[in-house]
Amino acid sequence: MTLKIDVFNHIFPRPFFERLQEVVVNRGSIKRWLHIPFLHDVDVRFRVLEEFGDDYRQILSLSAPPIESINPDPQITVDLARLANDTQAELVRRYPGRFPGFIASLPLNDPDASVIELERAVTELDALGVQVFSNVNGVPLDDERFFPLFEAAHRLGRPVLLHPARGAKFADYPGEATSKYEIWWTFGWPYETSAAMQRLVFSRLFDRLPGIRIVAHHLGAMIPYFEGRVGFGLDQLGARTADEDYEALRRSLPRRPLDYFKMFWADTAVFGSRAATVCGLSFFGTEQVVFASDAPFDPEGGPMYIRETIKVIDGLDISDADRRRIYQTNAERLFGRTF
Repeated sequence: MTLKIDVFNHIFPRPFFERLQEVVVNRGSIKRWLHIPFLHDVDVRFRVLEEFGDDYRQILSLSAPPIESINPDPQITVDLARLANDTQAELVRRYPGRFPGFIASLPLNDPDASVIELERAVTELDALGVQVFSNVNGVPLDDERFFPLFEAAHRLGRPVLLHPARGAKFADYPGEATSKYEIWWTFGWPYETSAAMQRLVFSRLFDRLPGIRIVAHHLGAMIPYFEGRVGFGLDQLGARTADEDYEALRRSLPRRPLDYFKMFWADTAVFGSRAATVCGLSFFGTEQVVFASDAPFDPEGGPMYIRETIKVIDGLDISDADRRRIYQTNAERLFGRTF
């Protein structure tokens, strides 16, 4: 039997969700979450998941907003991260048949404490990986203060799951104060992921930490569709810029820029789009794409993205072996775990 290991879906364990509501500064950032019981009521989640049978399993990870954005007090965010990881680990212990593992969350407004918490989550709680967001309260991930985090994940042999982060205050145009029509989410999130990927590539993270595994959420965002721009376009890095010597940077890289982008892993969470799935698989290959649904943020509040993603994968013109890789064995390779 092939298992369906959903590696990127989201949860707020109830103790964490209750504490979150007490300390969050911007209650608007969790407005929607209050009305999605699948997110914080495990009984509701189990009833919904019955539709998908015993072969469907979820690797749990915390939902946005990023912990570091919830409250400016680093001690509060450190405590929140510990609570998130402890309560996710408890769900894994109680329901291993449905939840075979969880992804650690961190308080990245305190980078040093984040490394300590990652060590604890992996060595004491058996976290399978770590989730980071595309920027840390506006600071890019390639900032040197975050390198020890990537270094720790690499040393511990745990993958980094990259999730976009952008809110309505990221205006669409410089002359405006806020984004309109939720463009900050529709197009802002794919841009965030793609920009973070390019920053990590040119910060030489893959050269500094050979073998590090980073999963770019939503099938690598914009990268597969813009393969020509990140391929032949970035082969000309520096030709468009006068105030930075990007050409020397490009020449110093041991690989083509495109080859570094292909070192990312990706997941199938593209909201049931067959075209996007085919495009992403063409770019990353069937050996570096893992099954993920992004549940529960669909119009039905939980099952729709799971159902539609499975429908797309089952309908792809690929071999049974490739389908099994996407559903199960790639996740086992990614996490170093047999499910």
